[in-house]
Amino acid sequence: MKKVLAIILGGGAGTRLYPLTKLRAKPAVPIAGKYRLIDIPVSNCINSEIYKIYVLTQFNSASLNRHISRTYSFSGFNEGFVEILAAQQTPENPNWFQGTADAVRQYLWLFQDWDVSEYLILSGDHLYRMDYSQFVQRHRETNADITISVVPMDESRASDFGLIKIDDNGRIVSFSEKPKGEALKKAQVDTTTLGLSPEEAKLNPYIASMGIYVFKSEVLMDLLKRSPEQTDFGKEIIPAAADTHNVQAYLFNGYWEDIGTIKAFYEANLALTQQPQPAFSFYDEKAPIYTRGRSLPPTKILNSTITESMIGDGCILKDCQIHHSVLGIRTRIESGCTIQDALIMGADYYQPFSERQTNCQEKGIPLGIGANTTIRGAIIDKNAHIGCDVQIINKERVQEAEREDMGFYIRSGVVVTIKNAVIPDGTII
Repeated sequence: MKKVLAIILGGGAGTRLYPLTKLRAKPAVPIAGKYRLIDIPVSNCINSEIYKIYVLTQFNSASLNRHISRTYSFSGFNEGFVEILAAQQTPENPNWFQGTADAVRQYLWLFQDWDVSEYLILSGDHLYRMDYSQFVQRHRETNADITISVVPMDESRASDFGLIKIDDNGRIVSFSEKPKGEALKKAQVDTTTLGLSPEEAKLNPYIASMGIYVFKSEVLMDLLKRSPEQTDFGKEIIPAAADTHNVQAYLFNGYWEDIGTIKAFYEANLALTQQPQPAFSFYDEKAPIYTRGRSLPPTKILNSTITESMIGDGCILKDCQIHHSVLGIRTRIESGCTIQDALIMGADYYQPFSERQTNCQEKGIPLGIGANTTIRGAIIDKNAHIGCDVQIINKERVQEAEREDMGFYIRSGVVVTIKNAVIPDGTII
């Protein structure tokens, strides 16, 4: 794996995850109470003994830079690193990244300085645990020019992904980018060729690309330089290369979830609380997910009822009811609160005790969740000041709404407060 260079694509403006991406890059969005999305692919690389890692991003990268610099520092005895590469203007290219392939193309001059045989292209907004060394090994064994990691897919979600067809040798013979209607039906394949049972194949008659690729280094260089007008790997570069190159499929059998939308992100977080064993678990000693080490005190729980939930470090919970929820670091919940089916991201700091001596009826609203507040089916972004007697329950079951002036959005029925939101006492959402 010393001959592999990993390139993690941080994505564009993250509009599908807005407002969580209003003040941060998509890979910096917090997940599971204490991690960030970027920790998933970086940890997979480290566990696969791939230590040369670049992260490409162009929007709101300050918090991502801070997290990477404070979290991943390799020993000086190897060439390991995790570095952010932000979009920049050059004499050759005055534009921002125009797509996934264009982002890599703009930094080819840097990547080709490394003596590597493969480039591993990864996405920054997926939740999964994968040994990339097996992926690369399959690429080498088949002498592939490009290898794409794929998963079986059911019909309900198939149109959201790039779908492929393969021959008996695993070579990809056709692509369909997010097909609809008749085109979707034509993309069906017999997935028993991937090793699925007839019952599984019936439920999952499609093969979807995970947006994860391995390229021979010289092939990637050639394709990107040959077609400068092509800006996207999944839509342009790889489908065009299938006719002239050996493009192979690699079946990934584990849990994988694209969490690029608010609904998928919300559901993936709450799924972590499932019993007895969630589909994805952070409790794996052999392949841990790494993140920034913080010197936070233990969580303090005073006379509260908590069921099917995950609680981050350094929280203070008083006389409250918490069910099927994920609470991030430094979350503070006052007495009389009910939190259900919610993702509370916590806070970046502790508010001094003197500043918290504000009565709920006064102007100032302390950091955290105020007394007698009810939150159901919501995402509360970091550093929220939620007043007393607030109800965030989406009583009218609104599916979409934009109320930035009031500090919240509704996406797919999920209420999402913006970072640093202030919700006054008695507010009903």
